[in-house]
Amino acid sequence: MNNLLALSIFASLTLMSCTGNHKEVHMTDSGLNPENFKTTVDGKETGLYTLKNKNDMEVCVTNFGGRIVSIMVPDKYGNMRDVVLGFDSIKDYIDNPSDFGATIGRYANRINKGDFSIDGVKYQLPQNNFGHCLHGGFKGFQYVVFDVIKASDNEIKLTYMAKDMEEGFPGNTNCSVTMTLTDENSLKLNYEAETDKPTIINMTNHSYFNLDGEPEKGNSDYLLMVNASNYTPVDSTFMTTGEILSVEGTALDFRKPTRLGDQLSKKSEQLKNGHGIDHNWVLDTKGDINEACASLESPNSGIKLEVFTDEPGIQIYTGNFLDGTQTGKNGIRYNFRASVCLETQKYPDTPNKPEWPSCILRPGEKYTSNTIFKFSVNK
Repeated sequence: MNNLLALSIFASLTLMSCTGNHKEVHMTDSGLNPENFKTTVDGKETGLYTLKNKNDMEVCVTNFGGRIVSIMVPDKYGNMRDVVLGFDSIKDYIDNPSDFGATIGRYANRINKGDFSIDGVKYQLPQNNFGHCLHGGFKGFQYVVFDVIKASDNEIKLTYMAKDMEEGFPGNTNCSVTMTLTDENSLKLNYEAETDKPTIINMTNHSYFNLDGEPEKGNSDYLLMVNASNYTPVDSTFMTTGEILSVEGTALDFRKPTRLGDQLSKKSEQLKNGHGIDHNWVLDTKGDINEACASLESPNSGIKLEVFTDEPGIQIYTGNFLDGTQTGKNGIRYNFRASVCLETQKYPDTPNKPEWPSCILRPGEKYTSNTIFKFSVNK
């Protein structure tokens, strides 16, 4: 009896001890451990923030690069699927440089030879992609830590002060992105910026969408629609030629929902130059955010993504450089063309094309840009 009592007391003390030392981990619906996103980068703390709506849609965001890490949406069977590529920890994002889910700035897309002029003053940017400046240079916004200004159940606001001449860009420029998850299963992205010196600005989000939630699979069966009659062709270095051409009769005609694999299989100089699709479309929506500028749908999952924007263009990239060497969330390898990027923005090399919609921001002005990713299901 005494031995049994002693054993009982010992077990109780052991349980209390274990409970006292145990730190309960609350995993996200997408299987992310928030503890893996807590670290310090460049003297600033990083973390993982979760947005949810009444439909149990979940969006996880980290302030490292202002990145969307996961988006959980229902498929046609009612099962929740994570429809964006990403990593399980900040360490993985640091060890595997990528644009996965990132807020891109100061200038999304390419600037020819990395140089441009404002008011007769010439600026030289890093040449980090085939001799051009891509996505803000070697350390664009995707590799900086944003400050978290506001975080609630359905909204987060991130800000970053880009210093004068950071990556060669002029002006101390205060930039922000606000992400709002609505009960209509829409993720609204609002970008703003102000500067103390004339500069250029062109922000976007670089999420890689896999609407099957199965990133080991390719995107051939996806149905893509782009509300655009024209596009800007590129040369073999992915740089726009400065032309605006009709999509009529080309592999880039997606004015009606079209199977992506059918177009990607066509013989086309533009597909060869882009290693697939990596092109900007001149949107027919002309800044009307109430009209869908693009849509992407998976017949397999039934998940449909519609994109709305007040920007003049959208860059679409079909994951042509994914090759299975990167292992993402849950240990899954990201294979060739396992996603589609839908990047709303100004046209590529706009700073050197004065006839195109301007990207110049001056003191006293406010840059704004809005994009909506709306998810639904076709059963």
